[in-house]
Amino acid sequence: MNIEDYREYCLSLGNDVEEKLPFTAFRRASGVLAFYVHGHMFSFFDCDDFSVITLKCQPERIEELKARFDCIRKPFNLSPRHWIGVNAAEASDSLLQELTLNSYTIVKNKYKR
Repeated sequence: MNIEDYREYCLSLGNDVEEKLPFTAFRRASGVLAFYVHGHMFSFFDCDDFSVITLKCQPERIEELKARFDCIRKPFNLSPRHWIGVNAAEASDSLLQELTLNSYTIVKNKYKR
């Protein structure tokens, strides 16, 4: 999945999804695009290097996902207990969509308004 298709997929998850560039004050992270639901991040990646997408995940699923899929890695700059990194070039579109929907659902359910 390319960067624009992934962006469109994230935005299609619900009317409550927002996209932001939250780290523009930091030179090395100014191109990080993040997706939020209820004001909380569920996905982000560097627009200049679309190689790793960081997603929220249930802690009990992380080791199993890493064992099954080579594209699952440590997250970028967040706790590996609750987040995963997904290599966008190696992951199938269906896996990336499933993991992104899962992340969105975790965050949406946790922060219901």
